[in-house]
Amino acid sequence: MPDLYHHPLDPQSRFIRLVLGEYGIEPNLIEERVHERRHDFLLMNPAGTTPVMLDEHGPPVPGAGIIAEYLDETRGLGMADRRLLPDHPLVRLEVRRLLDWFNAKFFAEVSEPLVREKVYRRYMKGEQGGGAPDMDAVRSARSNVRYHLRYIGYLIRARRWLGGDTLSYADLAAAAHLSCVDFLGDVPWAEDEGAKHWYARIKSRPSFRPLLADRMPGMMPSATYADLDF
Repeated sequence: MPDLYHHPLDPQSRFIRLVLGEYGIEPNLIEERVHERRHDFLLMNPAGTTPVMLDEHGPPVPGAGIIAEYLDETRGLGMADRRLLPDHPLVRLEVRRLLDWFNAKFFAEVSEPLVREKVYRRYMKGEQGGGAPDMDAVRSARSNVRYHLRYIGYLIRARRWLGGDTLSYADLAAAAHLSCVDFLGDVPWAEDEGAKHWYARIKSRPSFRPLLADRMPGMMPSATYADLDF
């Protein structure tokens, strides 16, 4: 059983939790508040970011993209048609492109600012950057999520899953980031019906159930968050 250093509303951590769930691996979850800059955690990942995975007796595996590649190399080959980074080079290219889209672009434009402003800053001291949310950043992220939803809808109208014919890292990354935004009640689901139906399919998978049970002290998730028929 690997150890996964994570934060419940860190979308990168949620992506790895979904990957592990799809592969039938139950990690030992260790919550890490990165703003505390804990010495032992920085020794594992000097970048000071989650997720970080410890797998058996190997070195720490830091970062969502690196963990995803590691899991494909160590588990993916044995998963046959359930492999989350498909075999064909061109399909792998497209999945990697979309993985970067969601873990980098969507993260920077939507999920990171919303989670930072509405969640992290609640638990940070003033000298750590805590305090009231920057509403300009929140409004910008809320605006940006709309075109990301339309892009998901565009992709899913042409394909069975975002990256092609099978469930892949692309779907899990997109769903992980959207799940954080949905927890905060900032997904305008009426923007694109195709994106909404795709997310409902992902949300109904067994790997998603632990995410739907996540809660934060003093915060309630949105009304749609755990509703499979939203």
